[in-house]
Amino acid sequence: MNPAPIFLPCAAGVEPLLADEVRAILQAAGAPRAAESVQPGRGGVGLVASAASAMRLNLESRLAQRVLWQVAEGGYRDERDLYDLAHGVRWTDWITPRQTLRVDCTAQRSPLQSLHFAALRIKDAVCDAMREACGERPDVDPRHPDLSLVLHLQEEHATLLVDLSGEALFKRGWRDESQGAVKGEAPLKETLAAAMLAAAGWHGRAEDGPLLDPCCGAGTIAIEAAQIACGMAPGLQRRSFAFERLLPFRAEAPAWQQMKAEARGRVHAPAVAVYAGDVAFRMTDFASRNAERAGVGRAIDFKTADALQRPCPAERGVLMLNPPYGERIDAKGTAGVGARAREGFEGGGTSQAFFSALASHWKKHYPGWTAWVLSPDAKLPQAMRLKESRRVPMWNGPIECRLFRFDLVAGSMREGATPAPVRD
Repeated sequence: MNPAPIFLPCAAGVEPLLADEVRAILQAAGAPRAAESVQPGRGGVGLVASAASAMRLNLESRLAQRVLWQVAEGGYRDERDLYDLAHGVRWTDWITPRQTLRVDCTAQRSPLQSLHFAALRIKDAVCDAMREACGERPDVDPRHPDLSLVLHLQEEHATLLVDLSGEALFKRGWRDESQGAVKGEAPLKETLAAAMLAAAGWHGRAEDGPLLDPCCGAGTIAIEAAQIACGMAPGLQRRSFAFERLLPFRAEAPAWQQMKAEARGRVHAPAVAVYAGDVAFRMTDFASRNAERAGVGRAIDFKTADALQRPCPAERGVLMLNPPYGERIDAKGTAGVGARAREGFEGGGTSQAFFSALASHWKKHYPGWTAWVLSPDAKLPQAMRLKESRRVPMWNGPIECRLFRFDLVAGSMREGATPAPVRD
């Protein structure tokens, strides 16, 4: 296959981090021309790359949501133009009539009245082209298709892409989906946890210092950190990717197997310590079992402890957390702070009691550490009586958040101190 335009969507705010990650992956793989073509844009990163690079990005990108391969693009005025655009693709190069497909549609300022009808016309074009070429047409499978297409419409321009990932890339393959979510678990995707670590500049090296998540919930942040510290590719435990079922990539099967073997060979003992825990034993136990399935059970030091009492495990390091709520605080909160914190979250506001106590504990016991806290509450620094040295906009699904950085100094950030300038 010749190199083609590729698009990697990501959460809003993560585009520059993803661009840096993609360049690093491609440079390390010996694909400098593809690395030079990387361009961050709205909602993701674009580049021109080979099939081998597309496979590698599926395997190694922690920040991308998917890897999309462009097969057609052009201007349009109505659904007939979209039909012609898709009909011109040689779909027999991608699937057989015995395979299945699905079409999804996204749009920005499109004049079309129905995105569903636009997607239907793309499906009709693929099926008609296959019937004309083979005498048969593929079926539609909305859940587990062999060929998943994404039609993106702008005001006058349409782009048709093949989804090479299948399931979203945040699904690393280690979660036990049969158990469902544990009550009290924070809904944090692996890609967002990885973005938090990337924004903090934490790359699992000895010079980055140890990492501690004292409110670990399901353990997502700690597991991502441990895999980074062990050099483990995020896609290494996935059962499959969509491209493995597509005809153009079948010839790449030996290269794909070699790529995975090399990734397994790069896994090593952690270069730096990762600590985690939660106030509730059942959450720590749940996170520990997740870490075992993720292959990093021995790389994380789990401890059930109240975040407001947990002693400092090292002279310096990085605190990273998605703040707790509800039962995770209330289970063993200190001196009634947990109950007040729970009331604050359920009331839709920041829990002054919990975060004020947490900041006091950090200033007393964690001087020299750097804390990163993800929150949708813009007033979190005031609640903690700390001055943030940086805030990074990030989106947790539809929720706009900020990742706040606090540089902890003993007795610092006294009440009434002049706050530092804030930049988004």
